[in-house]
Amino acid sequence: MNERVANPAHPRVYLETYGCQMNVADSQTVSAVLRRAGYVNADGVEDADVVLLNTCAIREHAEEKVLHRLRELARLKNSRPEVKIGLLGCMAQHNRVAIMEKAAFLDVVAGPDSYRRLPEMIGSAGFDASIDVRLDRGETYADITPDYGGGVRAYVTAMRGCDKFCAFCVVPYVRGRERSIPPADLMREIGELAARGVKEVVLLGQTVNAYRFGDTDFGALLGMIASIDGIERIRFTSPHPGEMSESIIDAMATEPKVQPQLHLPLQSGSDRILTAMERGYTVAQYLDLVGRVRAEIPGVALSTDIIVGFHGEEESDFELTTAIMREVGFDSAFMFKYSVREHTRAFRLGDSVSEEEKGRRLTALIALQEEMSLARNRAMVGHKFPVLVEGSARRGGGMMAGKTPQFKTAIFRGVEGIGAGDTVNVRVDSATGHSLMCSIA
Repeated sequence: MNERVANPAHPRVYLETYGCQMNVADSQTVSAVLRRAGYVNADGVEDADVVLLNTCAIREHAEEKVLHRLRELARLKNSRPEVKIGLLGCMAQHNRVAIMEKAAFLDVVAGPDSYRRLPEMIGSAGFDASIDVRLDRGETYADITPDYGGGVRAYVTAMRGCDKFCAFCVVPYVRGRERSIPPADLMREIGELAARGVKEVVLLGQTVNAYRFGDTDFGALLGMIASIDGIERIRFTSPHPGEMSESIIDAMATEPKVQPQLHLPLQSGSDRILTAMERGYTVAQYLDLVGRVRAEIPGVALSTDIIVGFHGEEESDFELTTAIMREVGFDSAFMFKYSVREHTRAFRLGDSVSEEEKGRRLTALIALQEEMSLARNRAMVGHKFPVLVEGSARRGGGMMAGKTPQFKTAIFRGVEGIGAGDTVNVRVDSATGHSLMCSIA
C-alpha cells in the first residue's frame, strides 16, 4: 500500500461522477457501500488508493469526456501502479470490450447493478481486471442509505431501469428493466433526510412516473411522502408523457408540497419522427396532456427534452418541432443533437443528418428557447413567490439564491437571520432568461 496511507485498513477512494442526476445518486450509493467496507474519502486522485469514475453512456459526448479522463489517469497509473482505477456505471455496462481495449490498465469495471460487490471487486483486482456488468432485476439498493451531501435538497432514487425501449435510447440496455423501490424504504430514507434538515426531495427514475409497487402507484407515493414531517417540497424527474396518469396530476393539483413544476420530454414535434423514435404518443396526445396539466395546476412551469437530427428528420419535421415549442411555450428545455448509440434499436439505421445540419438546427432551437424562457420569466415580474433559500448567490456581494415553487432561480439581497433552509416571500423585480432578480416582500 502506498506509504501516504497511514492506516492500510482504511484505504482512500476518490470518486468522480459524469452524467445525469441518477448517476449522482448512484455515486452516493457507491460511497455508502465503500464506507461500510472501511474506505474513506480522498481529497483528490493524488491522495487516493482507489480512483473510480461513475459514467454516462446516453450521448457520445459523455463517453468522449470519460475517455479523455482515462487517458489522464493512465499517467497516474504509470507513476503509481499500486493505485486501483475503476470504471463504473452506464459506460461500463454499454461497451466494456471497447473500453478495455482503450484502457487496458483498468482494475475494476462494474455496471449499475454491481455496486454492492465493489469492495470485493477492488480487493480481488490484480493482474486481470475484476469485471461485473451483469444486470440484476432484483437489485434496488433499497437497504442502503446513500451518503448524501449537505444542502436543503436531496435526490432520492424511487425506481431503477426502464421498460420503454425508445429507439434512440440505451438506458434499458445499461440499467435494465423497471423495478420500484418499496414505499417503506423510501419513507424511511426520506424521513432520515428530513431529520438531517433536508427540506426538498426530488424523486428520480428514468421513467419515474411509471413507479408501481403492489397497489401503490406514483400518485399515491407522492401523497405518502407528503405526510413526512419536515419535508416541505416534493419534485420528480424524469417522467414519460405516456405515464402521466390522472392520479399524478391530481396529486400535483391537490397536495401543496408537490411543486408546480413538470419536466415533460417531447423529443420531437413531428408524429413521423415520434413514431420512428418509438415514443408511444402523438403530438396531439402530448398537447392534450399539456392542456390538462395547465388547466388543473395553475402556474405550473413546464420544461422538456428535444433531440434534433434523429434518423430521417427532414427540415419539415424540424419546423414542426419549432412550431410545437412556440405553441407550448416551455419555461426551459434541454436540447441535444442526436447521437447514434450502439445496441439501441435505431443503431442499424445510422445517421441521415449531417453534423453541420444538426448543429444549425440545434443553434436555432436554443435561440428560440432563450427567447421563450426570457418571456416566461418576464411575465413573473411584479408577482410574489415563496423561495426556499439555498445559500449565497454565486455572484456574491451579499446576495442570496433559492428556488421558487416553479424551480426558477431567485436572487435577492440577504438580510440578517435568513439562511439556507428558510423560506422567504419575494417579489420579482426583473428577469433574465435564466434567473429572477427579486426583493424580499
